[in-house]
Amino acid sequence: MARFQAFIVLALACAAVVGCAVSWSAVRSTVAVAPVVDGQPVTRSVVYDPQLLLLTLLLATAAGMLAVVGVARLRRAGGPA
Repeated sequence: MARFQAFIVLALACAAVVGCAVSWSAVRSTVAVAPVVDGQPVTRSVVYDPQLLLLTLLLATAAGMLAVVGVARLRRAGGPA
């Protein structure tokens, strides 16, 4: 039973890693910036969404914590069963 719980925790860690990757891919976008002086071209800049950035960091933290707990439970459960 302890090994099963460890695998569940490790599966949750993997799900958090996938969620982190998806969130990170959507966290940034490019916007057009108006020229400073007349006659200059429009430039592009990268803008980060603060809520998605926070979600990415929280998911990465949760994935790390769950991975440590899952591996610790696996080690405590003993050898192969």
